[in-house]
Amino acid sequence: MSGTTTAIEEMTLSGTKGRITISTIAEPYGPKSESVASIGISLKSDANEPEWKVHIPKANIDQVIEALQKAKSTI
Repeated sequence: MSGTTTAIEEMTLSGTKGRITISTIAEPYGPKSESVASIGISLKSDANEPEWKVHIPKANIDQVIEALQKAKSTI
């Protein structure tokens, strides 16, 4: 994966020593590829090596936020 990563926020993964990281990545899949928001989950304290990552295109961010709010209300 190429691209420029910009850190936005980092927080503790509740109930663990892990971290949740939010960043943006410009040109994540090479030149002219669409920028994405990236969410990384690290189960250990090293947020630089997340076990899981998801890339969300800008066009889907509002939908994902809405779905997460719905999920939150059911927990």
